[in-house]
Amino acid sequence: MTKLPDFAFDNSYHRELSGAYAQWQGDKVPAPQMLKLNVALAEELGLDADALAGEAGALVFTGMRAPTGAAPLAMAYAGHQFGGFSPQLGDGRALLLGELIDRFGRRRDLHLKGSGRTPFSRGGDGKAALGPVLREYLIGEAMHALGIPTTRALAAVTTGEKIHRETGAKDGAVLARIASSHLRVGSFQFFAARGDTEMLQKLADYAIARHDPDLVGREGRYLSFLKRVAERQASLVAQWVNIGFVHGVMNTDNMTISGETIDYGPCAFLDSYSPKASFSSIDQQGRYAYGNQPNMAAWNLARLAECLLGLINADDEKAIAEATAVINNFPTLYQAAWLTGVRQKLGLLQDKEGDLALANGFLMTMQGQNVDYTQAFRALAEAVLGNTSPLRALYDDPSKELDGWLAAYFARIGEEAQTPQDRAAEMNATNPLYIPRNHKVEEALQAAEAGDMAPFEALLKVLQTPFTEQPNAESYSLAAPDSFGPYKTFCGT
Repeated sequence: MTKLPDFAFDNSYHRELSGAYAQWQGDKVPAPQMLKLNVALAEELGLDADALAGEAGALVFTGMRAPTGAAPLAMAYAGHQFGGFSPQLGDGRALLLGELIDRFGRRRDLHLKGSGRTPFSRGGDGKAALGPVLREYLIGEAMHALGIPTTRALAAVTTGEKIHRETGAKDGAVLARIASSHLRVGSFQFFAARGDTEMLQKLADYAIARHDPDLVGREGRYLSFLKRVAERQASLVAQWVNIGFVHGVMNTDNMTISGETIDYGPCAFLDSYSPKASFSSIDQQGRYAYGNQPNMAAWNLARLAECLLGLINADDEKAIAEATAVINNFPTLYQAAWLTGVRQKLGLLQDKEGDLALANGFLMTMQGQNVDYTQAFRALAEAVLGNTSPLRALYDDPSKELDGWLAAYFARIGEEAQTPQDRAAEMNATNPLYIPRNHKVEEALQAAEAGDMAPFEALLKVLQTPFTEQPNAESYSLAAPDSFGPYKTFCGT
């Protein structure tokens, strides 16, 4: 029998939250094989990458065999999905294998996605196909390189079985995912829906100890915890918007307490700028459109606040007033986080009145002009150096609004003592040259499904240094060709 490598698990969720999970084991699969191991992340976690690269790693990361110290379990949670509440969702095709303390002393979940049916499966097959697994690997690593808090892929493992989907039979795979935790708004909704205040408080205290340990034992800690979650989410969504990312499925079960991005199903990145951009095939009303993401974050936080009311204050009226104040303050938190980020994108050193209007003005110049969002900010750095041609070339009609905006912009940066070269360099260190272009992602996934991992590896390599121009990589910085057509994504893609 293959010897499994050592994992120094310390499983606090299993130990402290009995009743918040179902102990479970991954399915047996016919031919587990390691496809892609994140060696750098494995070493960061204190794992033996060489030992995990072969059969042993494949057995562990499919969930077939649990190493010593693991406590595999399916987590319980509820959630609002596109506005409709489901009192029980849970890990229907996933397992929390255990928790690791990494080389920096941080607690990290090791989670398997696609490991088979669990008591929470709700009729699904519990499996994952290769394409979606590699999508999450690719985009999670890209987000990490962009500096955006995210879950990360440790490994992608094929299972040797066929998964049946509407589009036909697909190769089966499992994703091994790392997160600072998998606690979600939906985790709290699960117990709130059942009126289980004892477990709700245990979960809140656990979340506080894990993510906000300075609040442990403090009076008013549950209200402070809500404020912390709001701050983390405001920062996260501001980063999404500033990078042109559209999550696509901001259900409450996909909103983490940690402030990390989780679940890369129907996600996409902007090509042409549009606040209404929505790529999910099932988001017919644009609930989770690009420009609506801050509103949906606030909506989700209100659902968390509802769960915490009884803990925040025994007096219902006071609890509602205190929680409502936090939710009402979210737009202010978000705007501050977004404006801080967009000032960096515009190369503004100081906070000055009028910057909000200037930033929004740049976005307004792009609307209806077929302007590539990512390229526009890189071209603006060229404009700072005196060459406005690349930026103007992105617009159907630059004379319509861009030229007037540029005059105001140049006047604004002229108020700050910085050389154009230094300003442009700082802008290019903030504005990526390479993002996971939707057409490039699809090219890589289609090739991988056909047995060719070379396009995936090439794209991953480029995305790991997104701010620096790389040799022979020009195609990765370009918008999709017209032949790519309107882009649609699907849950599970």
